[in-house]
Amino acid sequence: MEEEAEIDRLPIDLLAHILVMITSFTDLAQASGVCRKWKQGVKQALARRHTLSFAGCKMDDESTSRLVRHAYSLEELDISRSRWGCQITDNGLYQISLAKCVSNLTSVSLWGMTGITDKGVVQLITRANSLKHLNIGGTFITDESLSAIAHSCPHLKSIVLWSCRHVTESGLFVLVNKCHKLESINVWGTRVPLDCFIGLLTIRPALQIKPQGLPLNIVAVATMLPVV
Repeated sequence: MEEEAEIDRLPIDLLAHILVMITSFTDLAQASGVCRKWKQGVKQALARRHTLSFAGCKMDDESTSRLVRHAYSLEELDISRSRWGCQITDNGLYQISLAKCVSNLTSVSLWGMTGITDKGVVQLITRANSLKHLNIGGTFITDESLSAIAHSCPHLKSIVLWSCRHVTESGLFVLVNKCHKLESINVWGTRVPLDCFIGLLTIRPALQIKPQGLPLNIVAVATMLPVV
């Protein structure tokens, strides 16, 4: 009888502890195909992960949502667009929103995901009630998404709206009014008027509006306005 390999003698928990250190999803997929024990080890490894980043990976709706569903302890999720062309759509965001970990997410990045719309974003955000940091820059979201964020993310501290040219002054006011813990907002490349930023600072004087160096010193202007 062929002698069992040393690594095959490892307890499943120890195998999972080793596999959790693998950052390449391609390598994890290959490890999962070794045998039934390794497949279970990969599942346990994913369940222990607190962060998942698909930046730089060529992913689609099915592969991304499948991995997220197994990551029960996940807190930080990065699905940013990469040069390889991440193909996540609204359907992918919907599938991800059904994962058990979504309510525990504190950080999500959807930067540059041009294949998503308000429909997918709202489905995800309404279930991500623990969210503190959100990067949704470079997408085509509108005030509909901002309203969902404002009503679903009471712990939000920072949001990136880089080049989100379809958001308006109204959406930003709803966001700042509702998210009482909001500390930072990046509005580079948006089309809202300067008066809007001054108005936001009258609501929350300590709010950091990025990028620095907007026309005029809006902080100084805002501090001169009477408190409403």
